[in-house]
Amino acid sequence: MKRYSAFAVAREALSYHTGWGRAWRAPEPKSRYDVVIVGAGGHGLATAYYLGKNFGITNVAVLEKGWLGGGNTGRNTTIIRSNYLQDSSAAIFEKARALYEGLSQDLNYNVMFSPRGCLMLAQTQSEVRGYQRTAHANALQGVQTEWVGPQRVKELVPIINIDGPRYPVLGGLWQARGGTARHDAVAWGYARACSAMGMDIIQQCEVTGVRREGGKVVGVDTSKGAIDCGKLGMVVAGHSGALAEMAGFRLPIESVALQALVSEPIKPCMDVVVMANTVHGYMSQSDKGEMVIGGGTDSFNNYTQRGSFHHIEHTLAALIETFPMVSRLKMLRQWGGIVDMTGDRSPILSKTPVEGIFINCGWGTGGFKAIPGSGWAFAELMAKGHAPLADDFSLDRFTEGRFIDESVAAGVAH
Repeated sequence: MKRYSAFAVAREALSYHTGWGRAWRAPEPKSRYDVVIVGAGGHGLATAYYLGKNFGITNVAVLEKGWLGGGNTGRNTTIIRSNYLQDSSAAIFEKARALYEGLSQDLNYNVMFSPRGCLMLAQTQSEVRGYQRTAHANALQGVQTEWVGPQRVKELVPIINIDGPRYPVLGGLWQARGGTARHDAVAWGYARACSAMGMDIIQQCEVTGVRREGGKVVGVDTSKGAIDCGKLGMVVAGHSGALAEMAGFRLPIESVALQALVSEPIKPCMDVVVMANTVHGYMSQSDKGEMVIGGGTDSFNNYTQRGSFHHIEHTLAALIETFPMVSRLKMLRQWGGIVDMTGDRSPILSKTPVEGIFINCGWGTGGFKAIPGSGWAFAELMAKGHAPLADDFSLDRFTEGRFIDESVAAGVAH
C-alpha cells in the first residue's frame, strides 16, 4: 500500500498520476478464514481493522452483499458526539470520539473529521433539567460538555431564532469537541487499511446461510460459495434479525427507516451541529454548503431506503420556527437508512447462543458516531471473549433486566 502524503502527490504528478494503485484489493474468497465478518460498513470494517492492529488477527474476510459502505454508513447525517447520560454509553461513545480525532493519521487517510462542536437545544423546562443533569454526569465521566444559556446559543448559532412562540430556546448542552466526519471516507479509510494488512474485502457476496455443527459455527454459505470460519461476526445493522434467524436465534430488535435530506448548497452560515430534540430535527452545514437535515424514524417496521414527503413536512415545519432561513431553501435530495432499534435504545455487542458467533447491532439512529469505539470494543470481544467497553451491552441484559435506557435518559434515541 502506497503511503499518502504531500510528497507522494508531488511524485505521482511527474507521471500524471498514473502510478496510484487500487485503494483496496478485490480478491476472490478463500475456502477458510479465522474470522468472517458479515457487513462491510463502518462498524464491520473497524472491527476487522482493530482485530489486525490490536490482536494480530489478519486472516479475516469482510463480506458485503452490496457495495462497501452502501448501507447506513453512507446514509446518515455524520454527527459525532459522546454526551450521553449512562456511564456505559458515555464510555464507548467517548472512546469513539477520541479515536476520531486521530483517525486520519492512524489510517493515513483523510476522514475529514471536523470538531466543530455539537449543540443540543433545550426548548422545554424538562429538557433544561435533563441536559443540566447530563452535564453533571458527563463531568463525572470525564466527558467535556457544558450547559450554556440562550445568549451563548445565539453566539454559537447566529442564524437561530431563540424567541420562537412554540419552541423558545432556553439553553443547550454544548460539546465543543463533537462534530462531523465524511462518512464515505471513514469506510474507505478502514477498508484500505484492512486490505493492506492482507484481509479480504469481498463485495457483491450475499450470505445465504450459516452452517453449524454441535452448537458451534463452522462457516457460511454465500452467493460466491461456501466459506469456513472459526469465528463469525454479524455487523449488518437493520438486517441483523434476518441474519440471526439464519443462525437459529432471535434478537430483541426491530428495523425501521430513518430519513434525512440536504438542501441546495448555500454560503457558509452555520459552523456547528445543532440538534433540536423537542421537534426531532437536527442540522449542520456540509463542506459543500448543503444544509444536512435529519428527522425521525418511520412509525412502522420496514426495510425501505427511501424518503417520504410526510417526514419532510413534519421535520421542516418544526425546524423553520427555530431556523427561519430554512423556509427559503430548495431540497436537493433525500434518503432513508434501515436502523435496528432495541427496547432500551442501546446497542448489542455480545456473544450469542451459537458458539463462535458474535453480534454487533442495535445502534439505532446513532451508529456513525460510534464506529471507531464499536470496532475497538467488538474486536476485543471477538478476540478475547470479553471487553470492558462491550460487556454491559451483552444480550444477557434483556433477560436480567439491567437495561441501559438512553431513550429515557437522554431524551432522544440517537
